[in-house]
Amino acid sequence: MTGLFSSEGPRWYSIPSGRSFLDDLARGLYDDLGPLGLSEAQILTPTRRGARAMARAFSELAHGGALLLPQVRAIGDLDEGEPPFDLEFLALDLPPALSATRRRFELARLVMAHYRPDGYEMTSKVALELASSLCGFFDSLALEEVDASDRLDDLVHHEAASQYVIDEWAKHWQVSAKFLSIVVHEWPRRLNELGLMDPSQRRVALIRKLGEQWTLRPPQHPLILAGSTGTAPSMADLMGLVAKLPQGAVVLPGLDLSLDDKAWRQVEDSHTQGAMKRLLERHGVAREGVKTWPASVETERGPRARRRLLNEALRPAQATEDWLQQIATMKSEADASGFDPFTEGLRGLNLIEARQDEDAAAQIAVLMRETLEMPDKIAALITPDIGLARRVSAHLSRWGLAANSSAGEPLAHSLTGRFLLDVLALAVDPLDPVRLLSVLKHPFGRYRDQSDLIDRVGLRTVRPRDMAEVAARLDKYPEAQGVWLDFSARISAWQDGFTAPRDLSDFVRTFVATAETLTREDGQMLWQGAAGASASALLSGLITEGEGFEVTSADDFADIVGHMIKTETLRTGGNTHPRLLILGAIEARLVKADRLILGGLEDEVWPQSPPLDPFLSRPMRKALGLPSPERRTGLAAHDFVQAASAEDVWLITRKHREGEPQVMSRWLWRLKTLCQGAKVDITDAPRIADWAHQLSEAVIDPPDSLKAAARPEPRPPAEVRPNSMSVTEVEKFVRDPYAIYARRILNLRLRDRANEPFEQRRRGNAVHEAAENFVLQGHPLGAAGEAAFMDLMEQALRAENLTEAEIALQRPLFGDWAQHFVNFETERRAGKPRFIIEKEGAYNFETARGTFTLKARADRIEVREDGIDILDFKTGQPPSAKEAVAGFFPQLTLTAAIVKYGTFDGMRHDKPIGDLLYVRLSPDGAKLKPVAEKSMSSDELADQALDKFKTRIEAYGKASQPYRSWVAPKYLKKKGDYDQLARLYEWHIMGDEDASSDAPAEDEA
Repeated sequence: MTGLFSSEGPRWYSIPSGRSFLDDLARGLYDDLGPLGLSEAQILTPTRRGARAMARAFSELAHGGALLLPQVRAIGDLDEGEPPFDLEFLALDLPPALSATRRRFELARLVMAHYRPDGYEMTSKVALELASSLCGFFDSLALEEVDASDRLDDLVHHEAASQYVIDEWAKHWQVSAKFLSIVVHEWPRRLNELGLMDPSQRRVALIRKLGEQWTLRPPQHPLILAGSTGTAPSMADLMGLVAKLPQGAVVLPGLDLSLDDKAWRQVEDSHTQGAMKRLLERHGVAREGVKTWPASVETERGPRARRRLLNEALRPAQATEDWLQQIATMKSEADASGFDPFTEGLRGLNLIEARQDEDAAAQIAVLMRETLEMPDKIAALITPDIGLARRVSAHLSRWGLAANSSAGEPLAHSLTGRFLLDVLALAVDPLDPVRLLSVLKHPFGRYRDQSDLIDRVGLRTVRPRDMAEVAARLDKYPEAQGVWLDFSARISAWQDGFTAPRDLSDFVRTFVATAETLTREDGQMLWQGAAGASASALLSGLITEGEGFEVTSADDFADIVGHMIKTETLRTGGNTHPRLLILGAIEARLVKADRLILGGLEDEVWPQSPPLDPFLSRPMRKALGLPSPERRTGLAAHDFVQAASAEDVWLITRKHREGEPQVMSRWLWRLKTLCQGAKVDITDAPRIADWAHQLSEAVIDPPDSLKAAARPEPRPPAEVRPNSMSVTEVEKFVRDPYAIYARRILNLRLRDRANEPFEQRRRGNAVHEAAENFVLQGHPLGAAGEAAFMDLMEQALRAENLTEAEIALQRPLFGDWAQHFVNFETERRAGKPRFIIEKEGAYNFETARGTFTLKARADRIEVREDGIDILDFKTGQPPSAKEAVAGFFPQLTLTAAIVKYGTFDGMRHDKPIGDLLYVRLSPDGAKLKPVAEKSMSSDELADQALDKFKTRIEAYGKASQPYRSWVAPKYLKKKGDYDQLARLYEWHIMGDEDASSDAPAEDEA
């Protein structure tokens, strides 16, 4: 018998934190058993990932030579038919396991059957959500091997010997307990009817049967169970059995053998050693009886110092009162031997406190990229924050690198997933233009090549009321209309199928058939590749397992299937770098890496808060014999210590996450506090932050190939420059000449948005229309006028193609609008002016290039006996008088110049200019805001505005004058339509702001 198994059992070993668990395990077995004896051994690891990594560790020991490997199996993923778990011995008398999908649907049926007789409107979506929580409840019962039926009965019927009886609980906990007492009785009956077994119970049963098999026929070959902490009773008992076998051994990960006895006695569930303390106590094993794995015996003191530092920092809360004494003890050791535990413990441990997500992701990416400069070194990011992991992957892509991520990619991000979600959305809202365009233009779509006209003509601007309206818009384009009619018929036929409740499986079949008819190659493109295979398996499972599960509406169906698509993950491997890993905390337990980066060290992220149980309160869990929620925190703390004990470790925390302030992880906070007490600091490595920032900064002296393009300054020939302009265009001309260049010279037009939302512009159009028609149609004042204005508002909003719901939202405001407008009209009509409503005017003047025409369309001109007032209606905030007089909002002043010098409504008007008024119409009132200047009359303001405009036109009549963008950014109320074409972000936001924002002299208003 070899050295590992020469002693009497039980044999318990531990590989210290910071050691490469799999390498040490492989080396210890290789050295003890030799190449020949190794092939007879069996090794059990917690997960399949660990089993694969274990095999690689043995292969590396062979140095390229031949080696007969031991059998490596995953005890956490029992699969009969794989030695040593043969079906003949283990599962012959066990029913097959219920699939996860079928289990959820069956539990949802129980939920609906329980609540519906009481008149509670339980939708299938809510039932499935409750079923998911029930799955977690049954998993807890199975793993802890708790028979809840009697205990729940005791709780419900007041027979429990617990101080917590049901009358003392909140009402919702009472309802929950009664519901669970029914479910735990009904669920076994349903499983018996199906001839199936709960998957969690079956896994536990297989482990128990394996233990029974080994008790009756103990294996006579080396058997090692490694890497588990034995949190489940069945696994803990199996570990105790393996430790007693003739050639059996258990290898624990990171048992703290240095923690003093007092602190060890105070270890609780949330502590990093909590799980292993429970395991050892279960088997009556003293901590001193656990040996260090022979291959893990260290001669260097540095790794021991790191472990000691971390274990001191994570002492049980009650034991931290000894911190000052422990610090003094550790300092005295340094004085006596010259070896400073703090200095050595912090060597290779680095801390980065990033400002926010992007800052953290950029620095992590730099750390991983730096590792690749070290031959054969492996870098691993360990984080439970999927969002941070994806940000890091995005930053790595700048070097063309892709890390092997255990989280995979969401199916919803693939072409197949995106198409299926869009088609699903059309079941709920078949007239959503954005979704319709997404399906029509999708790379898989069968109508993609014919979709351009449908896009430009049929689905832009306001939302259509029905499919026929889109067809009417396409009336001038028969071919596109025919394509739309074919496409819409398929969508409508599918949507019509949701008029009555049906089985989920029937809905899924129809959904799949519809999706296939909307794709090329009769739907085959949809199921190609890894994403197609994953989607196909998911939907096939829903068809098979959804039999008999009733869905009542399109909303429920879309929510159910959409949720499953969004939560499905693709793990395809792909072209990833072999030395870059992104792992969750669980996946990282048995993975080897030279540089470990621990990201997301914020409370509520790592460690996460204990999950909320919708069915059981803490006292109820305790009464049922279920573990406390803090047990997960203890396991997470163990994972943290295991990783942080490595040689090269980087701890990453953020001050803000997703824009919200964050609190540093309690583990990191305690480590910092301990170090501060010892008057030492964790290395902060500012060079990494500097490198990350430099990657985002401009190069000080870039080569020509990297120099940013200059600010656009187009200088078109004089003959193509505009020879006419409206006063509304002049406003844009003064502030953003590039927009005039793009629209008038390049003839570029902004395409209307699909599904344009109801916003101020559309409501403003309706108010203008109602005010105009009120006067043109000669409606009376008073109460009759208010009623007429309300009718006009309704008509105008309908003309804007608003839905009934959107009009109903605005209708309560009609009365206030009408009252204030009629009051305004009463005041304006008192002087009996003649109205010129929405008429056009023009003024021609000569320039060096020829005649130029200035045009205007006035909202209202009031011709009085002693002068002419010009009014412009606004529903938003009008510009200030100062801005108007300065020339940045010249609409009223230039309109006055046209009245004075040109023609309006085909006639000249020789009366003096009176008031220039902005009229703000709102439900709060009709407020007049004059364009006034104490030292200048309206006539003089008109002359001043016209002179400035003529000067500008003369300047822009020369080919040397450029059309620059954003020459007066202060007066741009919103982003322009052509900002992207002008590369505004490149030179205005990232470039020299001073050079880009100041208008040249010739561009001043």
